[in-house]
Amino acid sequence: MNQDQVKEQLLALEEEVEEFFVIFSGKSSKKVNGLYHPDTREIIIHNRNFSNDNALMYTAIHEFAHHVHFTTSAVPVGPRSHTLEFRGILHRLLERAESLSIYRNDFDTDPDFMAMTWRLRNEFLAKNGAVMKAFGAALADAERLCTERGARFDDYIERVLAMDRKTASTLIRIHGYDLNPAIGYANMATVAGIRNEERRSEAAQLFESGKSPDTVKMAVRSGAEPEQPDPVQKLEKERTRIKRTIASLESKLAAVEDRISRIVG
Repeated sequence: MNQDQVKEQLLALEEEVEEFFVIFSGKSSKKVNGLYHPDTREIIIHNRNFSNDNALMYTAIHEFAHHVHFTTSAVPVGPRSHTLEFRGILHRLLERAESLSIYRNDFDTDPDFMAMTWRLRNEFLAKNGAVMKAFGAALADAERLCTERGARFDDYIERVLAMDRKTASTLIRIHGYDLNPAIGYANMATVAGIRNEERRSEAAQLFESGKSPDTVKMAVRSGAEPEQPDPVQKLEKERTRIKRTIASLESKLAAVEDRISRIVG
């Protein structure tokens, strides 16, 4: 697979994107498999790092997700690029790549991976979720006892159990909402933190269907009324992006013309 073929595959995932360039470095790197340069819209792939095209495509999709994030974000993307928004874009692109057979998900087909996934989900995630849910029920009992005896539950949590109040509150809500332990404690805590009942139910269903935490958080967030960006500011940012793309293309064109003139003499 060459760089033009990779770009063609990426465009199948997201057609309406600003121009970008895929460049194979022809090298291997111990530090990274790929890079994205937002100023030049270049996706650099250290293609000698990979033993197969599937692994290479994962890196290409990862870097392409940076491009999509950078060029479509309503607010400037800061130096910390692996944000919730980025991971939501990445997971969406990976799911589409799987559906188009551009990227192969070995985790759902390889027997060894499937056995490992079953073990981790059933012997650890689900069991841990059940224990923490029962913990929440016990804490609810402790809270009732404190109320009956006129004692401060906060004091009991902090000084007797040496626990954080927020954690205790989360555990009690997990029990109160009767969340499914199969999704694991961390995801149960995420669901328990959603106040809106409809969105909380939606998040729980998404987790149960196998969606990633970032995908669920993005879905729940998008359910809220989005803050509308200033239209002038948005257009100014788009103008800046277009100017950068033009400048990059002009620079590349000048380099090509210079090489042609040198060859022609």
